[in-house]
Amino acid sequence: MQPRNNRIANQPMLFASLALSTFALTATADSTETKSMIDPNTYATVRLTTDLSKLSDSEKKMIPLLIQAAKEMDDVFWMQASGSFRQTIPSLPSEALRRYATINYGPWDRLNGNEPFIEGVGPKPLGSFFYPVDMTRETFEAYVAKHPEMKASLEHQYSVVRRNNTGELAVVPYAEAYSKQVTTASKLLKQAAALAEDGGLRKYLSLRADALLSDEYQVSDLAWMEMKSNTIDVVIGPIENYEDRLFGYKSAHEAYVLVKDKEWSDRLAHYAQLLPDLQRRLPVKIAYKKEMPGTDSDLNAYDVIYYAGDCNAGSKTIAINLPNDEEVQLKKGTRRLQLKNAMRAKYDKILLPIADVLIAKDQRKHITFDAFFGNTMFHEVAHGLGIKNTINGKGTVRQAMKDQASALEEGKADILGLYMVTRMFEDGILKQGEVMDNYVTFLAGIFRSVRFGAASAHGRANMLRFNYFADAGAFSRDTETGTYRVNMEKMQSAMTDLTRLILKLQGDGDYDGAVELMMKKGVVGKQLQADLDRLSKANIPVDVVFEQGIEVLGL
Repeated sequence: MQPRNNRIANQPMLFASLALSTFALTATADSTETKSMIDPNTYATVRLTTDLSKLSDSEKKMIPLLIQAAKEMDDVFWMQASGSFRQTIPSLPSEALRRYATINYGPWDRLNGNEPFIEGVGPKPLGSFFYPVDMTRETFEAYVAKHPEMKASLEHQYSVVRRNNTGELAVVPYAEAYSKQVTTASKLLKQAAALAEDGGLRKYLSLRADALLSDEYQVSDLAWMEMKSNTIDVVIGPIENYEDRLFGYKSAHEAYVLVKDKEWSDRLAHYAQLLPDLQRRLPVKIAYKKEMPGTDSDLNAYDVIYYAGDCNAGSKTIAINLPNDEEVQLKKGTRRLQLKNAMRAKYDKILLPIADVLIAKDQRKHITFDAFFGNTMFHEVAHGLGIKNTINGKGTVRQAMKDQASALEEGKADILGLYMVTRMFEDGILKQGEVMDNYVTFLAGIFRSVRFGAASAHGRANMLRFNYFADAGAFSRDTETGTYRVNMEKMQSAMTDLTRLILKLQGDGDYDGAVELMMKKGVVGKQLQADLDRLSKANIPVDVVFEQGIEVLGL
């Protein structure tokens, strides 16, 4: 296995023609039209703020530096997501269109299967702009087969693939491809580190600043895991693989700037310690649960005060489970960050209105913020369960499952989060009413997330679970009222069966099996689509968009 943090080896000579790929709009700005798919009610606007009075003067001075560094990650993600398209946004003919293109980081609607919403724009490249825009899976794999010495560098998660002036593929490390942005961000992180009063945060910021310039992230990931007493936090760099739909190899840049809510964090501290016991009790053969999750994990609540890049594109993240490095996970575990203010906004503006339309009236009392928060938290904790390396020598699960890895992993976390709730009910930690709150809120959460569409790993995971649960009778639909009702016993049975299926697919590295499962279950049926259309007619937002920054915070 090629370690995630290794430097890219055997670099071919780079040429001036390897500049960032662009794509052409076949229509001029004057002829560009807004398509009917643009709905002004798709996104609800939320102001990202927090109580800054609990911060020291030094911490308040750090925040603008961290936000500026985050903006550099935003600039990088624009290039990764849509090439040079950002330069054309000022020439688009309406404010609504310019706003929608900015929210989506390009001309493709992330909540509508990446359909283009600007005339003259073709389909979004599967590999976004990590590869030549005409790259296919077959072309890439044929090239790797012909040049096996380049396999590790071509597939490296911190590199872009370009064609040189002879048509051959060449690899450009992120630190080189985005040198201007990462150099600026590195300097800003160093300045913030000098202000940090917490030793762990100071160490992490310094190491992360170095990592942006070297593409070696594991040491800073370990330092991030070791932070315990910091109030200010930042997640920054190339993190998730969602944007690469060609293979899922390439990580996209993003950033969060966060302020810890210590009161809520104290309430959550004990849940991460349940992982080893839950791992042992997974309903699969021992080979699929032999990896014991690290116990140096922690679970905390935060107010997020700035999003940038990948996490800010389309549907917004409300919880984080990192690092993604499998070696770090097995050694140290992961950290789970619950973004409480963003979560509350989605609960109030989206989940409650959805429940009023689609959940049976007598079960709506089970829709609670605590259950929504808990389900989201257990989802993130559940990423630490299961298996990270295949049992048959196919490498990591992420490598073996390629473009299916993200959706399957999100599906695993969803279902194992529910599994955790059920086990805690059996162990007497949760009461009957509490577990029913989690189940009914979980069902309402499926309707919320499935609206993210097939372009989102989370959306596809929710489609899979909805269809699997529907076939198993985990919930029923009343044809007269058009509302859904949870069947607790059947939901528990479906949960167990789907847990076994997903963990076996991952452990076996069964890519073809994952493709078949998603083709059968990862789709929106006619009845579900009709019910989702009812939500749109009721003007219920699909997601949120942020007013954020130094001015919003009053700094």
